[in-house]
Amino acid sequence: MDQKVLVLNGDYTAITLCSVQKAFVLLFLDKAEMVAKSDGTLRTISQAYPKPSIIRLQRYVRVPYKGIALSRHNIFKRDHFECQYCGSTKNLTLDHVMPRSRGGESSWTNLLTACARCNHAKGHHTPNEAGLTIRQQPKKPTLAGFLKLSAGTIDQNWHAYLN
Repeated sequence: MDQKVLVLNGDYTAITLCSVQKAFVLLFLDKAEMVAKSDGTLRTISQAYPKPSIIRLQRYVRVPYKGIALSRHNIFKRDHFECQYCGSTKNLTLDHVMPRSRGGESSWTNLLTACARCNHAKGHHTPNEAGLTIRQQPKKPTLAGFLKLSAGTIDQNWHAYLN
């Protein structure tokens, strides 16, 4: 039951992920309709129901999009929990590409995941000055991209709605 369900707004745009239990409650209360089923069934004492993969809310819900929050965990998630210089997954920290001591700000495009060893070796230099190459340039994630990262495993039915 750790499986996630993609929730679509009334206009078929992806808005969030929820648990199978929450999706079933929305379906049962007629607040959503099933767009795609996944393998397996949900059983009650007297009935069996198909397990949802994608649901669509019956009404359009206006969701104010504020963007993805800039946080340590979200940067680690964006960078797949690995150092963007050497690929290590141990002793991870945040690194400013343009150091703060040189006017670099804390933003999606200036922060990346680095292991403590690479971060210390880089010091207050830029990656070029320190002789380091960045594996993947830091950028602000989109909502669809972040939902893919948050889901872990992605149901093949989701691709049409997350691209």
